[in-house]
Amino acid sequence: MSAVFGRRRRLLDVLAWTLFAAVALGVPMARADQVVVSVDEAKIMTLPDRVATIVIGNPLIADAALQGGGVLVLTGKGFGATNMLALDRAGKIVMNTTIQVRGPASRDLVVVYKGIERETYSCAPECERRLTLGDSPAYFGNILAQSGSRTGGGAPGASAAPAPR
Repeated sequence: MSAVFGRRRRLLDVLAWTLFAAVALGVPMARADQVVVSVDEAKIMTLPDRVATIVIGNPLIADAALQGGGVLVLTGKGFGATNMLALDRAGKIVMNTTIQVRGPASRDLVVVYKGIERETYSCAPECERRLTLGDSPAYFGNILAQSGSRTGGGAPGASAAPAPR
């Protein structure tokens, strides 16, 4: 009978030391999950209600907009990985997540290489030029100028780019 109590005692000791080690080492408050989003696309996430502030490690890779009710709109801006911290009103970290931004996830995407020059087209069903990070500067700039003149610069008060002659 004392052998049974001895094993139980050792088991309790092991559990107590494991719990002590977890508390002493500071087990992270939230899981460090990875969120994957495509460049130039948005993803909706639901966060805990107590989140008051979002911090993006590298805003050139991803952008985040916190909406009411714990809704977060995450947008891929550039290729790569960064982290996102969610803080409560006291400044305590409630979430630490890795954001992985990948290239466009389209089966209709066609990339054309002309020597070292690169052009991207979206072919659904007809091929049209597509503004994509990594394209040749002249190609990228041409499409950006056309898009800017079409939308009036994209921002209130922005002047449109002059039309090509």
